Amino acid sequence: MIKVGIVIASTRPGRVGEDVGRWVLDVAERHGGAAYELVDLRDYDLPHLDEPIPALMGGYSQPHTHRWAEKVGSLDAFVFVTPEYNHSVPGVLKNALDFLYAEWNDKSAGFVGYGVEGAGRAIAHLRNTMAAIGIADVRHHAALLMHHDFVDFKELKPQPHQEDAVIKMLDDVISWGTALRTLRDN
Repeated sequence: MIKVGIVIASTRPGRVGEDVGRWVLDVAERHGGAAYELVDLRDYDLPHLDEPIPALMGGYSQPHTHRWAEKVGSLDAFVFVTPEYNHSVPGVLKNALDFLYAEWNDKSAGFVGYGVEGAGRAIAHLRNTMAAIGIADVRHHAALLMHHDFVDFKELKPQPHQEDAVIKMLDDVISWGTALRTLRDN
């Protein structure tokens, strides 16, 4: 069974991302097919990229990088739960992605976006980044709309079709994460 990390990509005070991440975890655990865990970027407190050598070269020097690399390396696939900030991803997520390289390779990823327009542009940016770090991103994703899936922009109340979207995405993430295991094992 593969291990899927559900990455909460916002560290902002008053964020709704934690609620969204917990909802995704609940849907995932009821769905089954993998072992799931929440990975909250708030728990890693990564500074702005401070490694002197590019991640592609390996050779991490900072204790926080080693801790982050250990977590990412222990997972087979990811679901990135992200808001959209100024038509892109939160800086903290991009920074966390840039810290590592080999630990991301030959894994799969899906996305759950949330925002006024469902974070489609943030997800599009993530797809480009996934290609650069060797992650196979999947076609299906969930796009939570602040006007329809939240009460007063704060309380998560997803429309029924959103759970179906998450399940389709999880099916893809699990299939690809399992298929890519052969590459990871080599």
